[in-house]
Amino acid sequence: MKKQTLIALLSVFTCTLSLSGQNVSITDLKAEHLENPIGIDTPSPRLSWRMDDSRQGAMQMAFRIIVDTDSLNVVREQGNKWDTKRISSDNMLASYNGAALSPFTKYYWKVMVWDMNNKSISSPITSFETGMMNVRNWQGSWIGDGRDINYQPASYFRKKFSAGKTILSARAYIAVAGLYELYINGEKIGNHRLDPMYTRFDRRNLYVTYDVTKQLQKGDNAVGVLLGNGWYNHQSMAVWDFHRAPWRNRPTFCMDLRITYADGSVETIPTDLSWQKADSPITFNSIYTGEHYDARLEKRGWNTVIFDDSGWQGVNYRSAPSGNITAQQICPIRNVLKVPAKSINKINEKTYVFDFGQNMSGVTQIKVAGKEGTEVRIKHGERLYENGRLDMSNIDVYYRGDKEKDPFQTDIIILSGKGEDEFMAKFNYKGFRYVEVTSSEPIELTQNSIIAYFIHSDVKPLGEIKTSSELINKLWQATNNAYLSNLMGYPTDCPQREKNGWTGDGHFAIETALYNYDGITVYEKWLADHRDEQQPNGVLPDIIPTGGWGYGTDNGLDWTSTIAIIPWNIYLFYGDSKLLYDCYDNIKRYVNYVNRTSVNHLTSWGRGDWVPVKTHSNKEFTSSVYFYVDAKILAEAAKLFKKNDDFEYYTKLAEEIKNAINNKYLNRKTGIYAGGSQTELSVALQWQIVPEDMIPVVAKNLYQKVEETNFHLDVGVLGAKAILNALSKNGYPDAAYKVAAQDTYPSWGWWIVNGATTLLENWDLKAERDISNNHMMFGEIGGWFFKGLGGIFPDPDAPGFKHIIMRPNFVKELKHFESTHESPYGKIISRWEWKNKNTISYTVNIPANSNATLYLPENIKGDKEIDLKAGLHSLTLKVNQ
Repeated sequence: MKKQTLIALLSVFTCTLSLSGQNVSITDLKAEHLENPIGIDTPSPRLSWRMDDSRQGAMQMAFRIIVDTDSLNVVREQGNKWDTKRISSDNMLASYNGAALSPFTKYYWKVMVWDMNNKSISSPITSFETGMMNVRNWQGSWIGDGRDINYQPASYFRKKFSAGKTILSARAYIAVAGLYELYINGEKIGNHRLDPMYTRFDRRNLYVTYDVTKQLQKGDNAVGVLLGNGWYNHQSMAVWDFHRAPWRNRPTFCMDLRITYADGSVETIPTDLSWQKADSPITFNSIYTGEHYDARLEKRGWNTVIFDDSGWQGVNYRSAPSGNITAQQICPIRNVLKVPAKSINKINEKTYVFDFGQNMSGVTQIKVAGKEGTEVRIKHGERLYENGRLDMSNIDVYYRGDKEKDPFQTDIIILSGKGEDEFMAKFNYKGFRYVEVTSSEPIELTQNSIIAYFIHSDVKPLGEIKTSSELINKLWQATNNAYLSNLMGYPTDCPQREKNGWTGDGHFAIETALYNYDGITVYEKWLADHRDEQQPNGVLPDIIPTGGWGYGTDNGLDWTSTIAIIPWNIYLFYGDSKLLYDCYDNIKRYVNYVNRTSVNHLTSWGRGDWVPVKTHSNKEFTSSVYFYVDAKILAEAAKLFKKNDDFEYYTKLAEEIKNAINNKYLNRKTGIYAGGSQTELSVALQWQIVPEDMIPVVAKNLYQKVEETNFHLDVGVLGAKAILNALSKNGYPDAAYKVAAQDTYPSWGWWIVNGATTLLENWDLKAERDISNNHMMFGEIGGWFFKGLGGIFPDPDAPGFKHIIMRPNFVKELKHFESTHESPYGKIISRWEWKNKNTISYTVNIPANSNATLYLPENIKGDKEIDLKAGLHSLTLKVNQ
């Protein structure tokens, strides 16, 4: 029996034996929040698990982690690398603290858990594998094609080599400035798209690790690499000046192919001057605009052993883009969803328009035949003109390039004339619902000639909303579509016009993100980008990463508070303080900068309530509120990390900011903040700057403001973040629901009834600027469903949903509602249904090893505060009339 098979059988046996007679299992084992990761660089990886136990009051009383490089030792419970022994604790997250980890090494581990009856349960055996661990362990050199930044064809690179012995295992470690695809013996390696992730290339570069054991063979082998520009060599022109980025250069890469033979010896095939290069048939590629491909230039078999490369040229050495080459420890981008065309409109024999039925980020794959040299243009957009042709006017407004030679959101292919050609962009993505295909010569296309792929960071879904309202269901789905369309290893504003990592959009939607998806690795990467971008004085740009644009006069608190708000929310949702700790000094520098530059603790540094319906709010007021939020988060972080002097200082600072805001902007006689707009009132309530005795008055004023508009919105992005929470948390949940479920202008629902499948950038469908049809900055509503209706909240005192705060609101206009969220401890369910006008059936599931406090609305008879242990709880609630 093979060793690995034996390990698997022993693993299952161990788990099954321990489960005999019990409905208990240990699942979801992760290292660094990834399942069985390979190529990690973290010296003390975080190990986490979950206890699935449906019994009432289920708890973990103790745990033991066992780690070894020999899986059989782990089976035998002999952890020579780390054995915690039994630790009396209910923690389900622990950082490795054993013998120093070695590079290029696979570590097997399991966890043993003692349940509430003090019976032990063993998890299956899982693993994590280290990568380089140190930049000095690289053997390869950085190489390139020797061309300048304006040269357009993408380059192929290849090397042929011989593996003279039987191969036990092999790993490819590849670092790239730009984008790439890796091939071995003709096979594309992995299913990732757009690797490596976009960073500030002159300060940090990411490498990716692949298990290529199955692709290699004893004897001759060939490895091939195709390089694309990505954000590293931005040849297209736009207003953000990425073509002037300080890192800009021709794409380059470094690779080590590390082979371990059956006899225990190791051989590394590095990048060096023995590699060869040639132009590929990709004649132009831009992450921003499109990709051009000449099928006549294809080099069939270029990445195989038998290919004749005698006409290829040598490569050049390059300096490393930065001295910081680290592992890409993140959920990858993939072709996640295949979307067939819903309809085809043949305009004429040279023009076809396809409708894919939903807006998305992605690419299209076309199969087409025609005369040799026929040019086919595949244009992607979100709108159609009345004549059925594609309308690009809402998304090409910031493009400054040559619209004929480098057309926006358009792929160009030249047909080979040798039967059917197939093309899908490798180094670009677009935002679109519609695709218009035009050709220089007649071609014949059918509805099946083009397939779309929805591309995004392939984050695991964690949340779900089901309701009796079709509008709410569609709105939740549209919010998720917009979120995923704008998740490409960093959160973006839109997948077409900009593709920029706007900071404000990122933190406005952070709760929606974390209720619905397992995004921690994406945000840990993006906040590392923040740390890379932050200036010594604490200032951040309002798009991250950036080539220099965004350090202006408006890159202030309402946008760049991402540095504090996102790490804090990661801590709340995951119970993992690492990101908050990593960003602590950055938050401190940021808050200190604002404190130095503010006058009497007030500041107008920011963009304000962007894209409001009609009423503009006071920018000094809203920016100062975010100053308070950041100082408050910093104080809480200081308390958590036992930085007592900082805790006292920033607690006092936060209170002084709050007092300064209230002294200037709160009319204590009327309970009105500033000009009394929906945004100003809701921001004050959402971020808890309102004095306790004034909350009912301010909340009533907000309700009256909303009632005046017949429960329509009069807010921009800051108000959209705050208004539903401010109403539902402060006694007006039915009003909040009316606003959320509104289906006439201006409202979220107005978009849906007009056919939107994603969220838009402007409330006004007839607006002439800020009119992307796939934007996330108004996306808070997707998180509010879980909070304002389901009532599911993390507790800052027991984060990660260790203790769950449940505050459901049983709104009268909704017959039934269900929210589920997969927390680190397991599935939380909050489900309710009106049985009649006086009776509500309410079901709550609290996962094992956690507990909850249920706070019921005032109109419910009986106890208003109920402690809930783990397990499924069914309650029949009576309503006071």
